[in-house]
Amino acid sequence: MSVESNFNPNDVGVDNGNFFGLPYSPFKSTVVFISVPWDVTTSYKPGTAKGPQAILAASTQVDIFDFDVPKAWEIGHGTVPINMDILKKSIANRKKAQEIIEHLEEGGSLEDEEIAKKQKKINKASIELNDYVYYTTCEWLDKGKLIGLVGGEHSVPYGYMQALGERHKEFGILQIDAHADLRKAYEGFTFSHASIMYNALGIKSVKKLVQVGIRDICQDEIDLANNDKRVALFDDFKLKYSSYEGKTWATQCDEIIEQLPNKVYVSFDIDGLTPEHSPNTGTPVVGGLTFHQATYLIKKVVESGRTIIGFDLNEVAPDKHSEWDANVGARMLYKLSNLMWLSNQTKSKSK
Repeated sequence: MSVESNFNPNDVGVDNGNFFGLPYSPFKSTVVFISVPWDVTTSYKPGTAKGPQAILAASTQVDIFDFDVPKAWEIGHGTVPINMDILKKSIANRKKAQEIIEHLEEGGSLEDEEIAKKQKKINKASIELNDYVYYTTCEWLDKGKLIGLVGGEHSVPYGYMQALGERHKEFGILQIDAHADLRKAYEGFTFSHASIMYNALGIKSVKKLVQVGIRDICQDEIDLANNDKRVALFDDFKLKYSSYEGKTWATQCDEIIEQLPNKVYVSFDIDGLTPEHSPNTGTPVVGGLTFHQATYLIKKVVESGRTIIGFDLNEVAPDKHSEWDANVGARMLYKLSNLMWLSNQTKSKSK
């Protein structure tokens, strides 16, 4: 009998190198998890490069019954082994980036010759990282897999978005985040974690960017959001104030989803949740969504008949004294993957 047929979802989670201890290889899976342990341009507190491994370790403690997707363990979730070479490159380049960040925080300029040299090296390393993500996701997309990308900082899904852009004429991005990430080359880093959505808007297939939970934003980002018709900003203040005045979360979710096209990519920064969910994330901000508000929104996307074509989960930073951040990250990863699968099943049944 195969390993899959012997699997008992009620048993203790096995540390077998797969997320959630599930028995499927990526080749035999419907959903494939690809980890990107990269944390180079984080502008406040580093540590998210350790996120994928921490989520992997915590995931075996997740009971795998899903109230929204019964028998979700039968879907077939496969795990591509974490590429430790990426982690090594991240560590090496983070040191250079930190020197640049500290130089700027002390009032220095990017015009400084030595700083400019280091900046050029960081941007080159980021391009190489984008290429790795692009070719890796292309490989699995060409095999017909649904992909969940696990970061790492929020810059890492750019290559994945490019790969999806070549396979879909148009799609929208649903971004759950504390930050707008619409800065152009923040701190001189072309592919900064704070620039992912600015860069994503350069992909021709991206027809809409719907931002939810944003509560830390600069003037340039506000101006871009107001002047680009592709951007729909549902900031955290507006969402909260509306709820205080009687508007239900269900109604607000409907308004959010109305802005999305039929194909949706979910970009989930864990700091989009309230800080008690992920206190050690790189740039925590007061406010945000609860775990269940976020999953309710994504479930409503599925119920609307839209198809989730992919997702990323980023900015989980483990703490050496607690597994809480990784625990929350693992549960969000499972929910995202199952709802992505469900949205594709709904599409198939409607044909």
